[in-house]
Amino acid sequence: MCRLFGFRSIFSSQVHSSLVGANNAIMNQSEFHPDGWGVAYYLDNTPHIIKSPKSAITDSLFKKVSGVVSSKTVIAHLRKATEGQIDILNCHPFQYGKWVFAHNGNIKNFSKVKDQFLKLMDRKYLRFLLGDTDSEVLFYVLLTFLKVDSEVLTQDMIKQRFENFLKKVTEISGSLCTDPNGGCLENYLTFLLTDGEQMLCFNGGKELVFSTHKQRCPERDECQYLSQSCEEAAENGQKIQHLIISSEVLNAENIWQSTQAGDFLFLDKSLNLHRFQVKV
Repeated sequence: MCRLFGFRSIFSSQVHSSLVGANNAIMNQSEFHPDGWGVAYYLDNTPHIIKSPKSAITDSLFKKVSGVVSSKTVIAHLRKATEGQIDILNCHPFQYGKWVFAHNGNIKNFSKVKDQFLKLMDRKYLRFLLGDTDSEVLFYVLLTFLKVDSEVLTQDMIKQRFENFLKKVTEISGSLCTDPNGGCLENYLTFLLTDGEQMLCFNGGKELVFSTHKQRCPERDECQYLSQSCEEAAENGQKIQHLIISSEVLNAENIWQSTQAGDFLFLDKSLNLHRFQVKV
């Protein structure tokens, strides 16, 4: 399946190490996920997205992009196709307004149930569908259920609305597969979603690990943002300085925590990290 990377920080930072330089950098993972890549980053609260249908490890553009991106919010995706052709329109992340979405998963028998998913979508999103993947359709259905245009999201809103979304998805396509090593054509719904300030992360059967701190920050003596949360695990609801989330552990420098199927992480606009469980 695909690979996900997300980054959200209190200050702009380069992500070159995670994308290219780390022991298990995203670029190296593309050897097994070769069907395209995409990087989304925010400047002045506006998303900028660069995509390619090439494999990241062989695409010089990926290295160039990774070298120049410095942002408070980044999402990157490596594609291993299950639905849709290998072309730039089907590469993640997908964007609508400020919202950016990347998916590691699959909707079982999508071609047979696609019309049912389209009926769940707010009509205003239909004309923005450009590719032919299940992921892009899920993005707009998720935006519909979360009602992202209506108000600032809270944890309670997200939990209730996402549970309604998941109920409809599973009514149509069947239960999610919670075995991360299950067949690639089973139902999986692991994703990252952000508007540049808020970040929503869900383990829908495929692995997600995350890090909020290091054992000891190598820049602790000169960093003006250093706080206790930089070197200690955050309590639920506590403010953090940065969040890194990935399909795989990227390096040994950060302290990584695992998630289980049904785990939902919500980083709010104040960088308070909330973690709760959704029944799958």
